[in-house]
Amino acid sequence: MNLNLKTLAEEILKGRALSKKEGLQILRTPPNQFKDLLNASLQVREHYFGRRVKVAVLKNARSGLCGEDCSYCSQSKVSKAPIEKYPMQSLDSLVEGARATVEAGAKRYCMVISNRGPTDKDVEHLAEAARRIKQKWKHLEICCSVGLITKEQVLELKKAGAGWINHNLNTSERFYPQICTTHTYADRFRTLRYVQEAGLNICSGGIIGMGEEDGDIVDMALTLRQFNVRSLPVNTLHPMEGTPLQDQPRMDPERGLRALCLFRLTSPKAEIRAAGGREITYTGEYEKWVFYPANSVFAEGYLTTGGQSLKETCQVIRKAGFEPEIEPEEVAV
Repeated sequence: MNLNLKTLAEEILKGRALSKKEGLQILRTPPNQFKDLLNASLQVREHYFGRRVKVAVLKNARSGLCGEDCSYCSQSKVSKAPIEKYPMQSLDSLVEGARATVEAGAKRYCMVISNRGPTDKDVEHLAEAARRIKQKWKHLEICCSVGLITKEQVLELKKAGAGWINHNLNTSERFYPQICTTHTYADRFRTLRYVQEAGLNICSGGIIGMGEEDGDIVDMALTLRQFNVRSLPVNTLHPMEGTPLQDQPRMDPERGLRALCLFRLTSPKAEIRAAGGREITYTGEYEKWVFYPANSVFAEGYLTTGGQSLKETCQVIRKAGFEPEIEPEEVAV
């Protein structure tokens, strides 16, 4: 039986939680209800975020050189992708990245390092960068993505001014061994617990299109709801040559949009971010529909792949009938 999606959206706004059965129905929404699903997601999205779209910028603070075997990642030890590799960037470079983010008008700056988990020296370095950035630009939101982290390291980053820690679950517990063997789903789950206990905002989401089943996507969505995730990036796999998933087919855009809608309806108050793969998955008419469930995007590219500039991103947002949420130093478009 098909869901009454308008009624479902109204019930979710009153606090009802989506069930696993309903989550599966959303991912399997028939074509004649696809627009209804988008409109129901827009109803929930507008209630909490209006038509604003937050723009974030990534800084790859250390590229490649990772000992993990994550099959989707161009920076992993099993990847042969021709990417740039370099050690931790200097404090000046990290601060300069923040300056460029502010001057572009973006709201959030995300410093990312490739590895299993940071050393204490890594954390000290990023913490010092965060302190310098906050001294100059108090309004800029800082997110750190550093891998498996300890409670003490989380607290040091929090004290330095980081407001978010990113650590994606990526998929379900069932499917996780298919994409990584050098660490476990439980390791990732534990990291989110440490962030939660430290009182920092959790940024956590996943990747769609790695060969998982519908139930895996729903299980991930329900687990993220348990953590009350407030920043939820939804990536679609960008199959990169040289990685174990290089032959995985490109994500079907309607399946990707159904997944975005699922995350909007399971975590209605979260910033749902159309993240990696956005520009290659959602083209043509699908480009505007991304903003029905999603209220956040990345600009200026990803860790090892390119993307739209902030100027182009703002143009896309406005063309879709939404408004980029950027600071007064706004990019002219």
